[in-house]
Amino acid sequence: MIQEKLKTYVDTLNTMDDMTDRYVWLMDFGKKSATVPERFKLPEFEVPGCQSQTWLVPHFTYDDKIYFTADSAALISKGMVCLLADVFSNSTRDEIKKFDTASLDGLNLSSLLTPGRRNGVYSMLKVIQGYGQYKDQTLQS
Repeated sequence: MIQEKLKTYVDTLNTMDDMTDRYVWLMDFGKKSATVPERFKLPEFEVPGCQSQTWLVPHFTYDDKIYFTADSAALISKGMVCLLADVFSNSTRDEIKKFDTASLDGLNLSSLLTPGRRNGVYSMLKVIQGYGQYKDQTLQS
């Protein structure tokens, strides 16, 4: 399921030849995405390594699925973190653990984002993969 959702975004972004169009799409995606409630904008949900404040909040279900809500102070970062939150939401820990990071190559992050923002995306992914390892469901909401 992760790969299918990722492919949808890869296909969408790759239909745009102009980088400006990709930026606009990413920022619009961030604008249209839900925001994280203030009560969850806590240090434990902040993504380290991002150039702007970015939050990624897991929601664990009893059937071993994880959903994510995400937000960021910057629109490009918000677009990326919300895209990743959508790609990985409704996945099991096992599916997240098995995800191959090289699959992100289809997004062409090297041409879309600055090195600092690319590092932020990989920090987001590392946080998601960390929740895939998470055994205790005390963060349920």
